[in-house]
Amino acid sequence: MGEGGLRERKKAMTREAILREAFRLFRERGYHATTVDQIAEAAEVSPATFFRYFPAKEDLVVLDRFPPLVDALRAQQAGPPVTVLRGAFRAAFASLSAEQIAAGREREVFAATVPELLAANLRRSPGLLREVRQAVADRAGCEADDPRIGNAVGAVFGVVAVVWLRWAQDPDLDGPAEIDRALAHLEAGLGL
Repeated sequence: MGEGGLRERKKAMTREAILREAFRLFRERGYHATTVDQIAEAAEVSPATFFRYFPAKEDLVVLDRFPPLVDALRAQQAGPPVTVLRGAFRAAFASLSAEQIAAGREREVFAATVPELLAANLRRSPGLLREVRQAVADRAGCEADDPRIGNAVGAVFGVVAVVWLRWAQDPDLDGPAEIDRALAHLEAGLGL
């Protein structure tokens, strides 16, 4: 393994340590009562190192990109937007370990229950949605600003958001399976 590979692994390990310790402290003390200095100390990094990975504490919880989904979207075959997005969600979840899925669920619990984080996620979502719209449009053979693409992406993310909120309240829910079932229902036209 080259120096670049080792460096990237170390960076990933540091990032994961910061996230792991932050969420442990959030569970123990609450989001607002946990400071960046406490997180850095628990992760055995300096506050400056923390800020190299996360510009602010809210960045631990706020998701403005979801690389597994975007990568999976780019790998999908051409097709109807909802079908393409459903396949991408399946592939994205399949690419994650059980620990990564659990960490994502935990992040969503905080994002759904801390008003500032909910607002921050809403502020940052246009960037992710723009990236997703472009990838879906590429698979559908049309422009990203085509209203049909926006409608499909909005419908899919609305369905996924409802499942995420349920999953945040019910840790026993199989989130990826529920998202797939909900998207299958959307794909079939939302019939009763």
